[in-house]
Amino acid sequence: MAATFRRPLSSSLRQSPICSSVLRSISGSFCNAATDNTQAPSPPKHLPPPQTYAKPISSSTHHYRTRTPLEKQFETWIDKLRPGFTPDDVNEALLAQSDPDLALDIFRWTGQQRGYKHNDVTYLTVIQIADSSRRFYLAETLIEEVIAGACHPSLDLYNSVIKICSQRKNLFRRGFDVYKKMMKTDDDIKPTLETYTHLFNALLRKFNKLNICYAYSHAVQSLTKQMKAAGVIPDAFVLNMIIKAHSKCLRLDEAIMIFREMGLYGCEPNEYTYSYMITGLCEKNRVNEGLGFYKELREKGLILKSGTISVLICSLSMERRFEDAINVLYDMLDSSMAPDMLTYKTVLLELCREGRGDEAFEILEELRKRDKSMNEKTYKILLNGLHFVGRE
Repeated sequence: MAATFRRPLSSSLRQSPICSSVLRSISGSFCNAATDNTQAPSPPKHLPPPQTYAKPISSSTHHYRTRTPLEKQFETWIDKLRPGFTPDDVNEALLAQSDPDLALDIFRWTGQQRGYKHNDVTYLTVIQIADSSRRFYLAETLIEEVIAGACHPSLDLYNSVIKICSQRKNLFRRGFDVYKKMMKTDDDIKPTLETYTHLFNALLRKFNKLNICYAYSHAVQSLTKQMKAAGVIPDAFVLNMIIKAHSKCLRLDEAIMIFREMGLYGCEPNEYTYSYMITGLCEKNRVNEGLGFYKELREKGLILKSGTISVLICSLSMERRFEDAINVLYDMLDSSMAPDMLTYKTVLLELCREGRGDEAFEILEELRKRDKSMNEKTYKILLNGLHFVGRE
């Protein structure tokens, strides 16, 4: 058997140019790996700063933005609040802000700091800022926080909350929720005259229609009894609101009772008091009593608004009490008030329908002399109306 000779692999690789290059690359890789395991490369002698290695950023791809003036002011005030700041410091910072958004940001930021809690003073300030700047949603949120017990309450805080709630339809019930909390708290936070003023004001805002008036009339009575039981002495403004509420509901007996009690509280009826009483009595067809209140008013030297006097004049004319209606009409003109077209027509036309047409024409001429504001157009309309009714 012939012997076979084989060439070693290394010699064959050395003779092939392609294999030689592959072998050199492989051997070089292994050598570098062995060198890395034995000795770390030495760093360069002069290492440039890190930013020289970074890719330069062009002006079109700038990632930093300029701070707004509001942000700068916020940071300035935050720096002024040193560590360990108190609610008085925060309240001073809130009052110093002309921008309400900045004040609200400071309030929220300080509330998140460790070891600090807002009190009734800071809540009162920020609620007033939010309400005065018409940030109603934020004001409602802050009010809900106060009701939930975010801080220890105070009388000023609760009264301010009730005042805001009385001015907002969607917060009407929340105002009375605060009132109930005040009734259950200490003597220092019991309802005061200011509290009842805001509550009566909130109820009167609901008296825009007659059927709604009846729904809230019992609430007015109940609140009046609670105020008296609490020993709170009402003033003329609160008593006028109670009289107005009863008059709108045509509960005139209750209105007259409150009217008579005004002297017990050291209050005197004013022109608004008489206006509510006269209007309610005329609507209730108790015209004679309304006329009595008008005479009492004139004896005191008070003057009603033209709208209330017109109601009384028309009511007297419909009751066929023309002498009293004409006297009130002349008294109205002597007070430099001009009756409207409806008042003139009611008196003159009803007088003409009563068969006293000649007297109606004489009164029209007298009114033309006394009323300097009656123009030719108004005079002709009234004159034609009298001729038309006289032919019927």
